[in-house]
Amino acid sequence: MKRLVPPLLMAAILVGCGEDPPPPAPVLPVVAPKTAVAQAAAEVVVAELPATVVQPPGSRVAVAAPFAGMVQSVAVQPGQAVRRGQLLATMVSRDALVLAGDLARAEARQQMTGAEAARMATLAREGVVAGARADSAVAADAEAGIDAREARRLLSRAGADKDGTVRLVAPIAGRVASMSIEAGAPVDGMTAPFVIEADGSRWLALQLPERLAGAVKPGMAVMTRDGRRGRLETVAGAIDPATRAFAARARLEDGGALIGGRLLPVSLLAAAPEGAVTVPTDALVQADGVDLVFVKTARGFSARTVERAVGAGEAAVIVSGLKPGERVATSNLPELRATADR
Repeated sequence: MKRLVPPLLMAAILVGCGEDPPPPAPVLPVVAPKTAVAQAAAEVVVAELPATVVQPPGSRVAVAAPFAGMVQSVAVQPGQAVRRGQLLATMVSRDALVLAGDLARAEARQQMTGAEAARMATLAREGVVAGARADSAVAADAEAGIDAREARRLLSRAGADKDGTVRLVAPIAGRVASMSIEAGAPVDGMTAPFVIEADGSRWLALQLPERLAGAVKPGMAVMTRDGRRGRLETVAGAIDPATRAFAARARLEDGGALIGGRLLPVSLLAAAPEGAVTVPTDALVQADGVDLVFVKTARGFSARTVERAVGAGEAAVIVSGLKPGERVATSNLPELRATADR
């Protein structure tokens, strides 16, 4: 005899066959925090400040016209590299012509006094004239020689030729930083038509905030964002009452390629305390007013209180609570903190 399935049971079976099973709960991927290794710290960033690239002392030389006159030709352009003694411009000057005339007269007088001194010396040896007259002729010749040499020196120092042409030349090797001269224009003899900047090192001009007064001293290291290093050379002893800042100058070890007047972000560095380590600032989180890091251990990550040195920069300097070589988390810190609070 066939066994009949109860209608209610059959209906339940039919209903159950028409439904899909519930989807499984999604499995969230386990995100492993990024880590970084604590490194022994040598320096701490005291402050990050803007700085202006300036020329070092004595590196800018003005080329002045020795006389008033008119420019004949200009041989260089602004920004051009020049070598020492290179011709910059030529000019003509009435004063140079006068000086050239003085030299010509002095040389002519020297020739005359030289001949007279030789003649008197011969006559004195023959007993025709007294020796005193020969001595006077020799003295006059020496005086004429002094006048000629002085006129020649003045003409040479002015860069002028005997025809009154004045040659302006570069006193140092470098670049033409500024030029205010053109062919056919007058020159008054009181201004510098050229300024030459020497190639080589560069300095930085900084304005230090009042809060750093007493903490910044000459000799402290500085570093630009692209890794150029240098040291503070001068620090002003008084604060400017208008800006509430005090000026400082730093010399860069390798700044020859930097253009004067450029603005650069600069880090002011000091020696780190003994035993200090450095970690990325992303590794720190604050809890109840204290700094925490999460140190990687064999069982996971453990929260640890650390003491951070006062400073700035992309890296944090830890003076206690962390040792060199320990690995700390630099990401997923909220999740790690939530796990540690349980």
